[in-house]
Amino acid sequence: MEDKIILLVEDNPDDVELTLRAFKQNNISNKVIVAKDGVEALDYLFGKGMYAGRDTKNMPVVILLDLKLPKINGMEVLKTLRQNEFTKLLPVVILTSSTQEQDVVNGYKLGANSYVRKPVDFTEFIQAVKSLGLYWLIWNEPPPVGK
Repeated sequence: MEDKIILLVEDNPDDVELTLRAFKQNNISNKVIVAKDGVEALDYLFGKGMYAGRDTKNMPVVILLDLKLPKINGMEVLKTLRQNEFTKLLPVVILTSSTQEQDVVNGYKLGANSYVRKPVDFTEFIQAVKSLGLYWLIWNEPPPVGK
């Protein structure tokens, strides 16, 4: 069985670094693929562009998706995933700094599995990542690929 991959879709290099540090401090050693925009995320998931030829049977166990992304925003990425038979069941956690209630509503309407606001405080962020890791990587049973 392949490693449980995490797809982190985040354009802010500081937030990427913070998330990777939080994983490390919580002993989450899963392979993390970082996509810097919505196009790169979709290319990874569908094996296109710079990810052409990637084994798309080895999908991430969870996608951590920011909303405010260049090229294609997070809501459009989520919408695309949910419209495709191969990706519609992939667990997607919106991980964003957005405090807009409409983003929460729209995220769930489009099929997000969870909506987590990024805590500003690093200690709180470490705890949030630990909880996400425990749930999505240990306790949650992901759907079979392509079902």
